[in-house]
Amino acid sequence: MNPLAAIHIRLRGMAGNIFTLFLGSVPVWYKNCVLAFLLINPLVLYVAGAFAAGWLLVLEFIFTLVMALRCYPLQPGGLLALEAVVLGMAKPDAVYAEVSRNLPVLLLLMFMVAGIFFMQDLLLAVFTRLLLSIRKKWLLSLLFCAAAAVLSAFLDALTVIAVLITVCAGFYAVYHASISSAGTPAPDSQELEEFRAFLRSLMMHAAVGTAIGGVTTLVGEPQNLLIGMTVGWHFMQFLRAMAPVSASVAAAGLVLVVVLEKTRLFGYGAELPEVVRQVLQQHAQSSGDGERDWKRPLVLMLQALAGILLILALTLHVAEVGLVGLAILVLLTSLTGINDERRIAHAFQEAMPFTALLVVFFAIVAVIQQSNLFTPIIHWVLGFEGRLQLTLLYAVNGLLSSVSDNVFVASVYIKQVQDAFLAHAISREQLESFALAINVGTNIPSVATPNGQAAFLFLLTSGVAPLIRLSYIRMLWMALPYTVVLTATGLIALLFIVS
Repeated sequence: MNPLAAIHIRLRGMAGNIFTLFLGSVPVWYKNCVLAFLLINPLVLYVAGAFAAGWLLVLEFIFTLVMALRCYPLQPGGLLALEAVVLGMAKPDAVYAEVSRNLPVLLLLMFMVAGIFFMQDLLLAVFTRLLLSIRKKWLLSLLFCAAAAVLSAFLDALTVIAVLITVCAGFYAVYHASISSAGTPAPDSQELEEFRAFLRSLMMHAAVGTAIGGVTTLVGEPQNLLIGMTVGWHFMQFLRAMAPVSASVAAAGLVLVVVLEKTRLFGYGAELPEVVRQVLQQHAQSSGDGERDWKRPLVLMLQALAGILLILALTLHVAEVGLVGLAILVLLTSLTGINDERRIAHAFQEAMPFTALLVVFFAIVAVIQQSNLFTPIIHWVLGFEGRLQLTLLYAVNGLLSSVSDNVFVASVYIKQVQDAFLAHAISREQLESFALAINVGTNIPSVATPNGQAAFLFLLTSGVAPLIRLSYIRMLWMALPYTVVLTATGLIALLFIVS
């Protein structure tokens, strides 16, 4: 055989093997899409400039999130972010600055989620009792949403979602272990799907609840603190200023929970199958029998005390949330005798992939900032006056927060508004009205997409999402009624305040 032909055959075989390894077992069409993105981006940057290439990159990154159940977004999204840095669309220093600015969020994901992992026995016991004692699904959903809202007003939404993910995964694990054991009747496929739909609806109600509660207080979301500091509001001033809007949004959200459960629209309304209820009851009874042993009740008591310390520390803000989580982790593992490195490492498995993905997301935010993708929109909105300007400010903040980082969008807009106030272009009353619009806009309409809220994105990329079949598109669909009703309610309340 001709040596050149042999080399050609070998190279083709090697290229085929590399393509097979690339992104693993995902469909070939998905691999081709990612490769096409990587090839097109430099051409668009060269031909159309950084602005067009930046928006194309944002859309490509959203595509990787949409396909999260096909392939975890870290790899394709990370390749896009890496290419953007290589092409100069985001400087490494800018990416590092974004990561540094969001270090508290990363600490939270690394340590708080791991700390809560060691409270799962207590959480599962409490929520199992709650689940079995309340048979009316609409009431249970209302309780989940309201509890998530109240907690998120004082705790971080990611912390609340981490708790609920632990609970949901625990329910599914109990069910799966039961039907896998010998001699236990397994639910049929319809009962399995009904159970998944039941858990999906509870998780979505609770996830929306974190957004409802997060808008309420100065510490509810990171951008709230940024906006409050800019305007000069302390905790109670912020609470009073937001109360008409936050109360209206909360009331509309809680009413919508009941409506969705009663009408069974948008994927809600699924009941807990009786077979699954029996499985959970048997598990609760067996756990109760196990309480005759001295160890289990003692562990539950220690976990309860750690939970009380956690709530007090977070409410009083004695330290960064992530450091509080690390303290809880150390206390619980020490007091309950967990000293095996493998058991401790297992607690970090849930959050670390998402932590890495969030760093990739911050790289995309750096591209948005460096390419000034939002600047024309900002100038366009500030060119209007009166209630129309306030409406557009609210709408644009909501739209941009659905595709970018809420804190970044809020920081960009509040700085523009602050500059206008310092230049005497707007009054103090207008400054406060704009601050309200920016705060509500970055918190409420962003529930429309999973990438609009960090808590939603965490839920989508968590290990529980594939178990309950919670995809990006399904989250969009289930969030749609909340997006419409809460966004409209927030706007009406906002315009009523300033009228």
